[in-house]
Amino acid sequence: MDCRESALLVSVLFLALDLCSAQNYVLSDDGGLGRVFDGIGGLSGGGATSRLLVSYAEPYRSQILDFLFKPNFGASLHILKVEIGGDAQTTDGTEPSHMHYENDENYYRGYEWWLMKEAKKRNPNIILIGLPWAFPGWVGHGKNWPYDYPDVTATYVVNWILGAKQYHDLDIQYVGIWNEKSFDNKYIKVLRNMLDKVGLPGVGIIAADGDWSVANSMILDPYLKNSVDVIGAHYPGTTTITEALKTQKKLWSSEDYSTFNNEVGGGCWARILNQNYVNGQMTATISWNLVASYYEDLPFGRDGLMTAEEPWSGNYVVESPIWITAHTTQFTQPGWTYLQTVGHLAQGGSYIALTDGKGNLTVVIETMTHNHSVCIRPPLPPFNVTSQNATFQLKELQVWRSQFDFKTSKASFFEKLKPLKLVDGLFTLNLAEDEVYTLTTISTGSKGSYPDPPPSAPFPKVYKDDFDVRNPPFSEAPYFADQTGVFEYYINLTDPGPHVFTLRQVLTERPITWATDADQTISVIGDYYWQNLTVTCDVFMEKMNAGGVFIAARVDKGGQSIRSAKGVFFWVFADGTYKVTNDLVGETVLAEGQSGTEVYGWYTLSLTVKGQYASGSLNGYPLWKNAVVLTPKAGWAAIGTRSFELAQFDNFALVAE
Repeated sequence: MDCRESALLVSVLFLALDLCSAQNYVLSDDGGLGRVFDGIGGLSGGGATSRLLVSYAEPYRSQILDFLFKPNFGASLHILKVEIGGDAQTTDGTEPSHMHYENDENYYRGYEWWLMKEAKKRNPNIILIGLPWAFPGWVGHGKNWPYDYPDVTATYVVNWILGAKQYHDLDIQYVGIWNEKSFDNKYIKVLRNMLDKVGLPGVGIIAADGDWSVANSMILDPYLKNSVDVIGAHYPGTTTITEALKTQKKLWSSEDYSTFNNEVGGGCWARILNQNYVNGQMTATISWNLVASYYEDLPFGRDGLMTAEEPWSGNYVVESPIWITAHTTQFTQPGWTYLQTVGHLAQGGSYIALTDGKGNLTVVIETMTHNHSVCIRPPLPPFNVTSQNATFQLKELQVWRSQFDFKTSKASFFEKLKPLKLVDGLFTLNLAEDEVYTLTTISTGSKGSYPDPPPSAPFPKVYKDDFDVRNPPFSEAPYFADQTGVFEYYINLTDPGPHVFTLRQVLTERPITWATDADQTISVIGDYYWQNLTVTCDVFMEKMNAGGVFIAARVDKGGQSIRSAKGVFFWVFADGTYKVTNDLVGETVLAEGQSGTEVYGWYTLSLTVKGQYASGSLNGYPLWKNAVVLTPKAGWAAIGTRSFELAQFDNFALVAE
């Protein structure tokens, strides 16, 4: 039979692999449509992954935001999911809570409010989601678990949603359930009931925002099922489970990707964007993370859709995942519908097709090979992809192509080709390995661009901050990356002297978190590869007797590994002593003695590390010298406290060689 003799109905796409072979595929709406598409998104938080973004100067900060959110420009994201800050380490840092304490509410802390408003400014239709990865300690009433008092936890979360609207005019459409150990059915029901009571019936619940296990309970519990709008899984490997499908709920990959954003990372993203639906019927996929805007040597460095980790230089990099995202986002919208007849290509790869029900159709094809599309997790079973021909029959289509090139590094991304002209109603694509194609009736797509940003540069070797900011745009000082604890701008009204405007560590209770955070608070800054440097800072202890503060150099770990960080830590304590340790936990002591330091007094600490030796001074006078430091060889500078305690810092300065 001549391939051109195949009859087609409205909205039918004919696809034949190896022209006129037996491998024919028909994309058709004859048997009805598939699931409704809910969008592609990015995740800011979980934790502190957008920390450095806010410190970019204009126009570079706005350019980065345009590449992420502006329609028909870059990634053109449909969804923004943010962390509801919980004061705790949640992967790469801490994000401040809107309620440090039970009687405390402040809806201007952190930067997620700002980010949501910037996203909304560019795309008024963007879907906003909040998820708490951690909680202030008071929520658990002394336990490292947030669900023993479900009314308390639900009130905490609902307050955040109400605050988003009241103070920022942001409508949160979904809220996730923190699920690193197990979900809690009672809490889900309490949260649903509370949302309804305060006039938020339209806010959907995503459960358990971790794995598919909640589906089993939903099948057995009709009230639970009615309380949940979306079953969200993290890193599902493009597959779901039968029980989740049986619930007939929306299925999302509510956290995915988490892969270094080189071309293999782009290949990973291309494969899962298609196959999350083809294999798992998931109608939304959200990348962790949105933008790699944290120090690269923290855990999961550069695991974002693009990289913006140098606000001091202005440099940023639009990585391949931005353009892979655009293949879907620029030619579809939430509310479009998948065709039922989607699937895998015979020689490897996959194809999806979506329609708006108004005559528009978008087809996305990927032919990513195994080794060029491996994600960080879960393990990827072996499969093969080889070059193939694909013949389509349809009206004229716009064509966009990305070609990965792992041999010559001459890849091309999101390239607009000439519209395909049909010959007798047919056209043929020659699909090579490691390509992504979008075929669409939508003609508004575009590849946005700006002049090249400034060149990459290391953190300045001479840096200082006196924290004298009367109306700070953000609650945190530039470049400081809190790893345990929360360090905020503070106005010290009791000090008429030079220390009115300071940086203050504000937590007095350990937060609830799944991560291995530290018993001490710490905020890092600078260049991870610094070896020889001097750190100076004024410090002020506010905890009687057991209080203590430190400055540090060569800090070698952060994020969820912060508890095991080593470096050179110069401590002074409220009991009049000092100590120099080789680790954050204070077990390896390099020097110790009397300092005369007390609570409620300002002191200037200075730490110099050069080669294998370190020395320290107090108020300009040498206190100890020539402590031998064999390891680590390099690391960040830092400030911090002995425990979760109030303390202030001022006139921070560093000089690196």
